[in-house]
Amino acid sequence: MLGEKKERKWRLADAGRWLKNAFLAAIKGEFLLRLRINKYFIHIIYTFFLFWVSIWLSLKIEKTLTRVEDRRKILQDVEIYHAQKTVELEGMGRMSKIEDMLRESGSNLAVPAKPADKIK
Repeated sequence: MLGEKKERKWRLADAGRWLKNAFLAAIKGEFLLRLRINKYFIHIIYTFFLFWVSIWLSLKIEKTLTRVEDRRKILQDVEIYHAQKTVELEGMGRMSKIEDMLRESGSNLAVPAKPADKIK
């Protein structure tokens, strides 16, 4: 009986002590050693790195898609503005419209009665 260990049954009261020990071990940096998984440490670091890269790439992709969507809206606004200016320019192509605009602004310009003379 001296060399034998008593096997204790797990009780709910032991959970608090286990959490306290786990917390203290994590603070001291002994948590992996107590769980005896220190030989897998490099795998844990590698997994953490892969998760970190995955999250970082997701954020970068989301940022790029947001920028593309914003620029698509700006491009639509510019296309609408261009179409409006094109319509206005086509309307101004008529001589009568231009003459009316010149008269409204008080200009003496008018359509020439004869073609321009060439000076030699």
